[in-house]
Amino acid sequence: MVSNHNPVPDVRKTRAGNVPERPGVRRVQEIIMAKRRRKKTPARRTRRWSHRVTETSDALTLEEGVFKKTSPKAIAASLKRSAEHSHRRKADPYRSAMSMLTFFINRAGRGLPKSRKQKLEKAKNELRALYGRDRRS
Repeated sequence: MVSNHNPVPDVRKTRAGNVPERPGVRRVQEIIMAKRRRKKTPARRTRRWSHRVTETSDALTLEEGVFKKTSPKAIAASLKRSAEHSHRRKADPYRSAMSMLTFFINRAGRGLPKSRKQKLEKAKNELRALYGRDRRS
C-alpha cells in the first residue's frame, strides 16, 4: 500500500533557517517588520519644533500670520507692534522682534523660496529703521 501522506511538512526559508509553515506565522512576521519600518521614520512633531517655538516662545506674542505678509514694511510694523504690546518678552522690544524674525529666517523659514527670504531680510532693515538703528545693506 502506497501512502500519499508526505511526512515532511511544508518548509520555507527564513533568517532563522528552515521553519515549518504554520498558519498565522507569516502575518505575525509582517506585523513585526511593519513595526520595525515604522520606527525608522521620525515622528511628525519632532520635525515641527520650530513651529512650536514660534507659537509658544517667551520672546513675544506674535500677531497671526505675521510672516505670511508680502510687504517687508508690514512684517516689520507687525513685529514692532507685537514686541511693544507683549508681556511675555524678556528683552527690550527691538531685540525681541529682531530675534523672532532671525529665528524664523534661520529655522522655520529654511525651506522658503529665495524671493520670500529676501523679503524677510528686507523686513530686518525695515525693523531697524522703525527703531532708529543703523541700516545694513
